[in-house]
Amino acid sequence: MDKRIEEFLRFLIVERSLSKNTVQAYRADLEDFYGFLSRENFSLEKANYPVIISYIEYLKKKDFSSYSVARKISTVKSLYRFLSAQKYIKEDPTMILESFKRERHLPTVLSVSQVNSMLENIDTAKKANLRDKALLELLYATGIRVSELADLKIENIDMEVGYVRVFGKGSKERVVPIGKHAKVWVQKYIEELRPEIARKSAFNYLFLNKSGQKLSRQSIWKTIKKYGKISGISKISPHTFRHSFATHLLEGGADLRSVQEMLGHVDISTTQIYTQLNRKILKEIHKKYHPRG
Repeated sequence: MDKRIEEFLRFLIVERSLSKNTVQAYRADLEDFYGFLSRENFSLEKANYPVIISYIEYLKKKDFSSYSVARKISTVKSLYRFLSAQKYIKEDPTMILESFKRERHLPTVLSVSQVNSMLENIDTAKKANLRDKALLELLYATGIRVSELADLKIENIDMEVGYVRVFGKGSKERVVPIGKHAKVWVQKYIEELRPEIARKSAFNYLFLNKSGQKLSRQSIWKTIKKYGKISGISKISPHTFRHSFATHLLEGGADLRSVQEMLGHVDISTTQIYTQLNRKILKEIHKKYHPRG
């Protein structure tokens, strides 16, 4: 890939302190864009507005969702702003490009009974399942991202006070309460199972795999899917517990700012999608139960 793109990616890490996963997403988008330019025999500096439009059309033909197209174009615009600021190009071909409107798809949210079903379907009589129980209880109690859960370390949990220190996007720290149920099961996992699987190399990550190494995001995702299937829930994703956490808090009367802080959203507009979801649920309840709904 072009060395100027590599320089841009380093800039994102060093100057903007973006997370490794975010930068990897930028890289994937730019590899796609650079591949398109190469096939069309264009360089970064020779790509003009019509070329960018052609790229958008190419993305649409590939059946990318409007969200994915918007993200990829946003990445390309960020690249060209950087190239322009560094004087690598004379004109930014994306300057007059209108911002793509992302379709705001409401996230999939589990009902409280569905969450309870998943959590209760974990057979904790088997010691090996204590990790799964602690893991899912903590996900639902805190609403943290799967990547944040995988990165949690023992010292990030204060069992006495009952909170977890989370390092989110851009290494920004936030403190989230863990609640009594998650506290009980995390403590049980730490005391009864974790010592048996932890190696002498002393990984200090909270959740470990059978080899005593850090549990991967993929393994966490498989665990979520496993218990979703057992509970008859097919439509579930790694973010489902996070969405459910936020929605259930708002349904219970929590204020938006508090939910924003616990989720680690920089912009409250990101959190507001859950109020839209909450209104949708209320509307459905009204329609179902009101005499003139």
